[in-house]
Formats: sequence, C-alpha cells, structure tokens
Amino acid sequence: MTNRSFSLSQGLYDYLLSVSLRDHEVLRDLRAETASNPMARMQIAPEQGQLMALLVRVGGFRRCIEVGVFTGYSSLSVAQALPDDGYLLACDIRQDWTDIARRYWQRAGVDHKIDLQIAPALETLTQRLDAGEAETYDFAFIDADKRGYIDYYEACLQLLRPGGLIAVDNTLWSGRVIDPQDQENGTKAIRAFNLHVAADKRIELSLVPIADGLTLCRKR
Repeated sequence: MTNRSFSLSQGLYDYLLSVSLRDHEVLRDLRAETASNPMARMQIAPEQGQLMALLVRVGGFRRCIEVGVFTGYSSLSVAQALPDDGYLLACDIRQDWTDIARRYWQRAGVDHKIDLQIAPALETLTQRLDAGEAETYDFAFIDADKRGYIDYYEACLQLLRPGGLIAVDNTLWSGRVIDPQDQENGTKAIRAFNLHVAADKRIELSLVPIADGLTLCRKR
C-alpha cells in the first residue's frame, strides 16, 4: 500500500508531479493534514486522483460510487469532476476519518454532491440493488478492505450501466503479489481479485501501473 507511484525513482516521480499535476489548494491541504495520520499510506496518490477525475470528465459520468473513503481525497477528486447535479455514493465505516473528509468537501463546495453512508459497504450496495438501482451508475472506485474486493466488485458491476467503469486500487500491492513467500491475508486477497477480473468476460480490463496499481474494468 502506497500513496505514490512506487515503481518510479524519487527523481522521476518528482518530475512527473512537476510537469503534470494540476493541484487544487483544497486537495493539497487535505494531503498535508492526512500526512500526520498514522494510516496516511491509505490515501491515494495525487496523480491517481487526477487520473480518476479526468476519467470522470472524459466519460461524462454523473452517478458514481466510492467504496472506502478514508479522509476523502479520492471522493473530493471525483466530486470536483462531477457536474453540479452529479451524485457520489460514498461508503465507509469510520466516522472519525470521514469527519475530516466532510470538512474538505464543504470547503471545496462539493458536499451537496456526496451522499456519505457510514455502514458496511456491502450492506449499502445491496440496499441500493434492492431499491432497484441496478445499472444506474456510471463509475465506481474500490479502495477498502482487500478481502472484500471481489464482493464489492460484483455488487458494483451490477449497479453500473453497460459502458460504466470500475477502478480498483492497490492491485500491484507494492510488488508483494509476485512474492511467493508472502501469504499475508491482504496479499492473498489481491491475488485472488486479480485472477477473478482477469477471467471475467463481462468486462474489458487494463491494470495501470500508476501509484500502487489501478485496475480499470469497463462493463460490456
């Protein structure tokens, strides 16, 4: 788990940011506050947030899902890219971390686009399916407990319309996925997820080596 593109040297990474990152002040301040959190490595990389925002804009997405909010960097990136009447269903179980997120959403003027649900994500997604919301969303971002990845993916796939996009974080897992000695639960879960989507004919697939690995799945 990393909050920068781990495969690049520090010099090359600094160069990447210097020539490509178009940073918003609120995003910079949120990164700075999150850096003092003992779990700061859970925050996505800024270049990844910018890529996801670009995908939302290019796709003209209006209804999005986020599984795993943490302090709100990814949701802020996505919400800023949504039109004013866009909608982001944000799922998390931690009130303390998402209280930080709320402050920055409000400061950025995007809080009206974000529907934060403090509950187990699979429970929230299942409720939306039961409410008849299948195939009504355009985009989903999954970045939560790794052992739940396959279940989150399957629920999001049902909620997405054909042509919708799922982005899944940490799929290179700091390179640990190729270490046969690493049998930690998170590592095994990422391996299982990667094999699951690799064999899934319902989607088109690309694993992008940005940050800690970002798998993009387009629903056929």
